[in-house]
Amino acid sequence: MVAKWETLWNDIEQAGSMEKYVRQQLEAKGFLVKRLATDNMSARELENYKKQLKQEALEQRQLKKQAWQAYKSTHIVHLGTGIYWSDDNSEDRWDLLDAEKRLLDNQLPSFKDAKQLATALQLSISQLRTLCYHREAATTSHYQHFTIAKRQGGERAIWAPKPQLKQAQRWVLHEILDRVLTHGAAHGFIAGRSIASNAAEHNNSDIILKLDLKDFFPSISWRRVKGIFRKIGYREQIATLLALLCTEAPRQIVEQQGQKYYVSLGERCLPQGAPTSPALTNILCLSLDRRLTSLANKHGWRYSRYADDLTFSLPQQQASACTISHLLGAISAIISNEGLQVNSKKTRIIRQGMCQQVTGLIVNDDLAPRVSRQLKRQMRAAVHNLQQGKGLAEGQTIERLRGYAAYIAMTDQELGKKLLNQLHNY
Repeated sequence: MVAKWETLWNDIEQAGSMEKYVRQQLEAKGFLVKRLATDNMSARELENYKKQLKQEALEQRQLKKQAWQAYKSTHIVHLGTGIYWSDDNSEDRWDLLDAEKRLLDNQLPSFKDAKQLATALQLSISQLRTLCYHREAATTSHYQHFTIAKRQGGERAIWAPKPQLKQAQRWVLHEILDRVLTHGAAHGFIAGRSIASNAAEHNNSDIILKLDLKDFFPSISWRRVKGIFRKIGYREQIATLLALLCTEAPRQIVEQQGQKYYVSLGERCLPQGAPTSPALTNILCLSLDRRLTSLANKHGWRYSRYADDLTFSLPQQQASACTISHLLGAISAIISNEGLQVNSKKTRIIRQGMCQQVTGLIVNDDLAPRVSRQLKRQMRAAVHNLQQGKGLAEGQTIERLRGYAAYIAMTDQELGKKLLNQLHNY
């Protein structure tokens, strides 16, 4: 059916416009009636003339309906409430002058229109429009909504994309986002980097300063995401579609008269659970990471970031060129200037002699970052209990134990693999 409408639209384009195509078809099919004066027509002639006009009008309506269907099947047309869209893909004044060169330099795919993007994503135009369409109150959702417990209490909302959207987002991640420049201070969700590489930046510290960004993913609006795609070289239409594919409005599920509605609670933003969200934040934070690295170096400190966790450390026997309060003030000012916020409740200062942990790993000395002895003991005890036929402790699951085992394997490969093997049959 899609091929049928694409063929029809090609015919319409060759004709020059919908109006010209409709007229050509009316004439070819013998429905186009030559307009005549009716003053001197007999009653029979007038009746026949009117009948021909009615047949022409009926055929014209049918041809216009088909032409519009062909247009909708090959064009986006509309993307919902509050989303500006035009099928006119001509250049605008916001396009980068060297847009195509920038895409080429970064080995990024180029698209002249929405149809090319849809083809790359293995979607029809209709499917692409459906995945991008924004509704304030929708009866369906492209995401599975659930919550997970936070380590320090409370719940974290997770929006996991359903298969078709997830496949499209993974394509955007691998073919576009993974190829865009990020800063060396970023360690989260980047090939070759991890919580271990992040923690290793802060061994042997006199002082460690840890900060957390407030509502990190939800604070990144779809317009900022669109700005990322514009900046790397994509024009208005493609940047809009890519931004909508990667964002969603926070929603509340409401039932009314037996119908479930997903009601928007605010602007579209990065969903926690989409494969594209971490990469987009790393790209967005390029300027933030540059500025904070420069600030840290200026005052003799070290800096790294893992997602929304920011860590600064003062090496042992290194004199700081500023007080901690001065450093904190400068950090907060830069973060605010970049359109983000510090979660002041999670700011921590950890001095030498205390247990210094960075992204959960101990970094007190010059040894490689490692998990705590307490966690290792707990894991050995849990596995032992399973082997003895005892149940799991309250709150424990096999999946969580496997996750901890994989976590241990990042810094203690031998123990981590042993625990994973022991858990394999459970």
